Amino acid sequence: MHGGTTTGFAGAIRYDLKRLHESWMALFFPRQRGTETGVLGKWEPSSTSGKIAYRAWSALGAPVVAALYPLALVGFAVRYYTRRIDGTATRLGALGVILVSILVWGGLTALARLRFSTTGFLAVGAAGGIATVAAALAYLTGTRGGRASTVLLAYPFAMSALFLPPVVAALYSPTLSSVVLDNSYTLAIWILDNPLDLWGLNTLLREQFTLEGANYVAMWFGISVPVGWLVGLLVTLADVVRPKSA
Repeated sequence: MHGGTTTGFAGAIRYDLKRLHESWMALFFPRQRGTETGVLGKWEPSSTSGKIAYRAWSALGAPVVAALYPLALVGFAVRYYTRRIDGTATRLGALGVILVSILVWGGLTALARLRFSTTGFLAVGAAGGIATVAAALAYLTGTRGGRASTVLLAYPFAMSALFLPPVVAALYSPTLSSVVLDNSYTLAIWILDNPLDLWGLNTLLREQFTLEGANYVAMWFGISVPVGWLVGLLVTLADVVRPKSA
């Protein structure tokens, strides 16, 4: 927090909105953020055309900020949990992340050996192996790269590592199937009837694919990418409003 500007709930909201609007202004104009303690202060244009452009961009930013702020609030919560996971992963290191993934998904594979057919056991084991590789890639792209690689690669890899083995196991377990696959089917209908209801895309998918067997795995792999991007963007938005040091 920064002094009296964030005193109380209303003050915190004003601070957040101010930071978000300054970030919007900084897309095209220099020296907009963090100028309270600077000698020069916030930059403003001196020409008439510059002032018109500056004020127009500022006015346009008001509804954008109003629309983005609720997402930033969600981003604060998401960032809290991702920081805890990132901190644990950093302490474990790449080898530790791999070992934990092997332990978790190896346990699921061992259970599959006892409960499933040989085919089911091999499928779950393969899914666990792929998930372990994805977890390692999530760690490497999240710690060795910058913000772009974290959002574009690390979060989707992490989602894939999380989603894949349970979905594969559900293909061979009636108990898991009633939870995972039934809810996946309901989710698929919602996605087709809402986000993918564009240019006949949902009709094309319904004609070309039947949601059964391995297509459930393909569905969740497809979901893991945009979900990972969404998580990354929410965390990024939270960092814009309140950086890690704030």
